[in-house]
Order: sequence, then structure tokens, then C-alpha cells
Amino acid sequence: MYDFLLSDEARVLRSEVRDFVKTIPRQLLLDMDADRVQFPKEFLAEAGKRNLMGCRYPREWGGRGLDWVSTVMVMEEIGTLGYIMACTFGVGAELVCDAIIRHGTDAQKEKYVKPLLKGEIFAAECLTEPRGGSDFFGTTTTAEDKGDHYVINGQKRFIVGGEGADYFLVYAKTDPHAKAHKSLTCFIVDRSEGVIVDYIYGLMGCRGGGAARIVFKDAKVPKENIVGSLHGGYAVFNTMMIPERLGTAAMTIGAARPALEVATGYTTRRKAFGREIAKYQGVSFQVAEAAMLLDACRSMAYTTSRAVDAGVPENEIRRLVSESKKFITESCQKVVHNSMQVMGGIGYTNVFPVERIFRDVRLASIWTGTNEVMSLIIASEWYRKYMDDRASGITRDCENDAVEAFAEGEKIYE
Repeated sequence: MYDFLLSDEARVLRSEVRDFVKTIPRQLLLDMDADRVQFPKEFLAEAGKRNLMGCRYPREWGGRGLDWVSTVMVMEEIGTLGYIMACTFGVGAELVCDAIIRHGTDAQKEKYVKPLLKGEIFAAECLTEPRGGSDFFGTTTTAEDKGDHYVINGQKRFIVGGEGADYFLVYAKTDPHAKAHKSLTCFIVDRSEGVIVDYIYGLMGCRGGGAARIVFKDAKVPKENIVGSLHGGYAVFNTMMIPERLGTAAMTIGAARPALEVATGYTTRRKAFGREIAKYQGVSFQVAEAAMLLDACRSMAYTTSRAVDAGVPENEIRRLVSESKKFITESCQKVVHNSMQVMGGIGYTNVFPVERIFRDVRLASIWTGTNEVMSLIIASEWYRKYMDDRASGITRDCENDAVEAFAEGEKIYE
């Protein structure tokens, strides 16, 4: 349905991604959900061999030179394997690589981006700490200048891909006395002595994605591993919010899609009171709502990705990306809810994958910035736009389009 938004090269890539998705063994998905597989290295290695990761990056660093529209398409298709598969796919290739491509040196790109996009090494982003995740500037991890290197101490947790990562993108305080926006630095930290990784068990869903607790104990990091500038971590973080949140939105569409497909097939075969349950409005209307929401999600994801590709001003992108992340993740959770509901009790069992999808997509509205944080950003940017538009006089003042608009003593604000 959205083919008209894709270039010829992107449509070819979509066929490649779909072919790849079909090759993934069912048993891998089951073993990951059962915590028998802690991190799908073979899956990522094969994706790298097929040149499917980081499609929007320059060819010289291992990408395909495509755009955000193509990236959204890829993330949706990978997401059909399961939300956690898309998470592990995106964390290294769409988050860590993005930071290094946009802010790193050529030497860093050669050493860390090219082999990752080939599927030869793996990476994770370390953002959340035990004290919280949304409070980015409250980071307590520190990096102390030791001359030719820094020494990092602190903890990060819920780090998707951490168990299998060969290196980490880490934000740490390098100037505890500076203002929050100027106190952090972004580092590439190799997995080495001083970096302790513990796989986290007991997750409700999204198991097998290498979610880990990372402890840094006097971890040595050479100065050439600073990404961007010293005390310039905010600039890196700020640009990464696009791949973090828009990527999350796109992969959630893919993760929810199979639930609706399974439910649609089930309702055309399951009979009650002498006919297929799809013929009852109580069922078909829930399927219709889910289909509508998925289409609305795709429309928002593709519109936002086109805006990013077009270079729309940063404040507008912040609002669009935040709206996309919030609307799509919540709508897709509703899609899965409806899918389970029309299937009845069987949907609540592991006879069908809907119960696993239900558990997995619950993460979508929490990670990469909670949806409450998205609401804060949306509200801030919307009010800013409203005030700017009023000040510029570019729009009609519709407040006056009422019979008693100018009645004395009626409009009281204090």
C-alpha cells in the first residue's frame, strides 16, 4: 500500500529483507523467549552478510546510501520476527552507528561502524542507570581524565544487546560542576577489563535480546574514543533521539502486524453459533479498528521519516518524532489487544504467538524515552509553535469567530 513512497532501490531492499526474515528458524524465536538463547549473534551476523543493516548510511562505511523512508520500511519488516529481534537489529546498526557516523571520526567509523554493519562485531548503547532512565542529565556514571585516557566508573542497566556487545556507547559525566547540558561526554568503550556484563533474566517479554547490567570499574578508555567533543554528549544524544524513537515506532508496527494477521486468519476459520466469527460485527469491527490503526501508524511513520529526509527544522522534527513514538506504540498495543480479544481464550495461550507479541510490545511505550516524556516534548513544541504562529500573524485568529467574541467582561483569565 505504501509502495509509492519507496524508491526502486528500496523496493528491491524490501524483497531482500523479506527473504531474510523467512530464513530465520522458528526455534530461535522460541529459544530466545525461553531464555535459552541470550543474544542472537547468528541472526545479526547473517543480516550483516546480506548488507541489510544501516541502509541509510554512506556506502563507504557499509550502508546503502538510502534514506529514512527506507529505514522505516526495513525496521517494520524485521519487526515481524518479533519486537526483540528488531530491537537487537536496531540498537547497533541504527543507534550506535548513527552516533558515530554523525559525530565520530573517520578512524572510529573504520574501526567500529564498518565491521558492525558487516555483522562481524556487535554494539550496545548505555543510557539507563539504576536510578532511572528518562532523567538523562541525572547520569551518575563518571569519566575521570588521566592524561592520555579516561577512567570510567558507574553502572548502566536494561541495556539491550549488552550481553553480546563487543563495544558500548556510554554517556558519562566529565565535568560534574558544569551545567547539565555541558557536563556529559559520549565514549566508545570496548568490552575489556573493567567492564562487567551480567545478563538480566526475568523480563516479562523481549527475552533473548541480551538485556544486561553493565558495571564499569576503573574502565580505561583512550581519548580518541570520545564521540563528538569533550563535554559534548548532549549534542550526540540530541541527534540520536531520531533513530531511537522513530526506529522504535517503525519496529512496533512490524511487531504488531503478525498479531492482526493471525487474528484475521483465525476469525475466518473459527465458527460460533453456526458461522465464522468474522461475520459478527463484535469481531469484525475490532479487526477493522486494528487495521485502521496500523494504517494510521504507517502514515505517521512515513510522514515523519519524509520530514527528517527533507531537513525539516529540528524543533518540528522533535515534535513529529515524539508524536510518532507515542501514537504508534500505544496504537500498536491496541492492535495486539484487539487481536487477542477476538481470538478469545486460545489467544491467551502459547498455541498462537499472540500472547508473546502482547508481552513483547508492552516494552515499546517504555524504552527509548517513556511516552510520558514524549507528551512533555509534544506539549512544549506545540505551545512554542502556537506562540510563534500568533506572533507572526500567519494564521487566522479563529478565536474571534463567535457571536459574542467581543462581549465585555466575558473573557476573564485571572
